[in-house]
Order: sequence, then structure tokens, then C-alpha cells
Amino acid sequence: MSTSTLVTAADLFLRSGDGVRYELIAGELTMMSPSGWRHGEIVGNLHGLLWAHVHDHDLGLVFGAETGFLIRRDPDTVRAPDIAFIAKKNLPATKPSEAYWPGAPDLAVEVLSPSDEPSKVQAKIKAWLAAGAIVWVVDPESEVITCHKSSEEQRAASAGEQFAGEPIVPGFRCEVDEVFG
Repeated sequence: MSTSTLVTAADLFLRSGDGVRYELIAGELTMMSPSGWRHGEIVGNLHGLLWAHVHDHDLGLVFGAETGFLIRRDPDTVRAPDIAFIAKKNLPATKPSEAYWPGAPDLAVEVLSPSDEPSKVQAKIKAWLAAGAIVWVVDPESEVITCHKSSEEQRAASAGEQFAGEPIVPGFRCEVDEVFG
């Protein structure tokens, strides 16, 4: 009979210098492989559009890929979306001193990779929603952006359409084609 020791968020942070990317799911390390160039291009496009809108309207903070959010404790879960946003009204008076942002962002954006397993994508969406985030899933293959407000409430926009960020990012709109370049 073997026993495994659960990893904490603090343990995960100590590993950050070993050159391997991880997420922490219920105390278990999950290795993250590097993304392909297409994934990076799409993340960059959407991050730029979102950052410009949030910055121009003083709406809050936009975080880049690899930013860890501690969304559950005992056992710890640290997830790193491709893009994250926290509304100004939800920012603390002083920035956290912890290594990972304590709690979920208001918005977690996940850009799918060819190797993503549908069951793992659904588990990630479910975890973000349970932590209180709205989730945008960006699918490069079908060129569709889907907003998940809850497990029951979703809306999608396809190539040739406009995607709106309400209610989480007031006033944000972009052409889906801009995201996929």
C-alpha cells in the first residue's frame, strides 16, 4: 500500500525555478507542456484587446498567462489561465503578499490546445465556475469563443461575429476574427 503526500501551494511555488510548469489540482501536481505558436498568437491577440479596453476604461487588472490563482485550500488547487481579469471593485486595498493570487479571478480565459482532452477542459471549466469565475473558452480549431457564466448558461460567438464581454468586462467587444488573426 502506498501513500502519497499532497503538495501545497507553497510547495508548488518552491518548484517554480526548476524549469517545469505545473498546475496544482487538489494537492496533485499536473505538468503543463509548452504551448504551440498558434496558441500563443491567439492568447496574445486577445490579451492585447482585453488589456487595452480594461486599461483605457480603468476597469481593473488583466493578468498574463502562467499567473497562478489559489482557488481552493486543503487540498490546494492552483490554476493558471491563459488570461485573467479582476474587476477594480473586487481588488483588495493592498496587493496580496502571497505567491499566488488568493482566490479566483472574475474572468478566466482558456485557449484550447490540440492536445486538450475534452474531459479535462470540462473539469477546468467546472473548477473555475465553482471558484466564482466566469470562463471564456477560445477554440482555435472551430474559431469559436464561448462564455460560460454557469454550467447551464453559455453563449458563443463564431468567426464573422462580434464577441461581447458583458457583464464581466463592461463595454468590451471584439470581432472574433481579430482574436484568431
